[in-house]
Amino acid sequence: MAQVAVAFVGFMGAGKSAAARAAARELGTEPGDSDDLIEAELGEPIAAFFEREGEAAFREREERVCVELLRRGGVVALGGGAVTSERVREELGRHVATWCQVEPDVAWERARRSDRPLAADETRFRDLFAQRQPLYGQVARAVLPGGRDVAAAAAPWLAALRTRPGLRLAWARSASGRYPAVVGEGALDLLDSEVASALEVERWFAIADREALHHQGERLPPAEAVIEVEPGEQHKTLAEAERVLRELARAGARRDDGLLAFGGGVVGDLAGFCAAVYQRGVKVVQAPTTLVGQVDSAYGGKTGVDLPEAKNYVGAYHMPAAVLADPATLETLPRPELAAGFVEVIKTALIAGGALWERVRAIERLDPAELDDVVFDCALTKIEVVATDERDAGRRAVLNLGHTVGHAVEAATGYGRYRHGEAVGIGLLATLRLSGADELHDEVGSLLERHGLPTRLDADVTTDDVLDAAERDKKRTAAGVGFVLLAAPGEPRVNQRIDPDSVRAVVDQLHLKES
Repeated sequence: MAQVAVAFVGFMGAGKSAAARAAARELGTEPGDSDDLIEAELGEPIAAFFEREGEAAFREREERVCVELLRRGGVVALGGGAVTSERVREELGRHVATWCQVEPDVAWERARRSDRPLAADETRFRDLFAQRQPLYGQVARAVLPGGRDVAAAAAPWLAALRTRPGLRLAWARSASGRYPAVVGEGALDLLDSEVASALEVERWFAIADREALHHQGERLPPAEAVIEVEPGEQHKTLAEAERVLRELARAGARRDDGLLAFGGGVVGDLAGFCAAVYQRGVKVVQAPTTLVGQVDSAYGGKTGVDLPEAKNYVGAYHMPAAVLADPATLETLPRPELAAGFVEVIKTALIAGGALWERVRAIERLDPAELDDVVFDCALTKIEVVATDERDAGRRAVLNLGHTVGHAVEAATGYGRYRHGEAVGIGLLATLRLSGADELHDEVGSLLERHGLPTRLDADVTTDDVLDAAERDKKRTAAGVGFVLLAAPGEPRVNQRIDPDSVRAVVDQLHLKES
């Protein structure tokens, strides 16, 4: 019977061989390398055979060696072009294909002085890079930003995926931390498995949404104590944070313990904030049970609570120790909650553009059983953005698309009239108007309506109230409020200043017409 391998794939210069060696060392095994095996079989360097016999002859030999190597199991590294074989891609579907990502400039610098036959010409090299990226994405069950160091840390999690075929992993890395984000049915079980020791936490204390406990409590991993909180943005307050912190103290939680946030974005923000400040910082695992949590708020380390004056005015950056997202928990969400969460999917797809936008715009009906890949790709998009700008100094601002007006609508209505996603959907429409993207505005409006989401403001929500709330937005600077604009999917522009009259006109357009 064939064994399940952890197989590192990726482009030339991605560090696959080094990653395989590091992961194998952590797992107490010897790594396999397809290029080494091919050269041993040939009795000469690959470059010499490639030049004499041509690429087709090499690919035929590579295909056979890679399939045989995968079926032995263990930890292996495959050549950069192995995924061009349909047979290899089919075989990788039975293993934990782990994509070592690399930037094209880095790959070229590493490869151009080597004897790699396909690294002789920079233009061809970059064309190959672009051609192969979709193939790596197609086969990958795990995505790592780099080689050796990341692979060593991720090794226990990758090994756990061998017996859990429904799970996918994205490794998050930024200035102040790194953590695994696991998506798929059964993800929460990892906290009660052999991999939990990698988190180095003595005991877990759960902070759980009361509704999530009622509907999905059987999925909650074992915890020393469970602190229940009421759902809803109106409960994300300093007073509630104090209550949770005092309950942790009374329960005897220590610095070597960790918090488990079980619920939606409100619980995630609240628990993350409590983890950041309790005894000056303890670990937190995010276990989001709502769509907005699973695609957006659980990742990136932003935590906080609201003040009556504005949303998320008190908070801290505190990276999670892990994110465990099981889309099966979405099955009991009320349809309006699921639809509201879908707005964050739309937002992320608009930021990413490309294949993700094409997939999201085509969704006719929200079925939690069919959302695993969308959740994973949205999570991966956010993780990649945060990796380049953890503290909101630049690129991370793209994630605020639609949120300036959206947050203002929430604040202006006391966080009680619109769900977060509903408000952001309205904010997206305002943003697209301000961007001059009228055709995209109409498409997004139709997409929101298709899923039963509001596209207009109630008549009693005044323009002045919304604009006043926008002026208090926490991202406002001395220069004013900066908007994220979007001319086309995949082309966000941050920190755009809009004259107040234009903003007022767009908010006016959001109101329901008088009958």
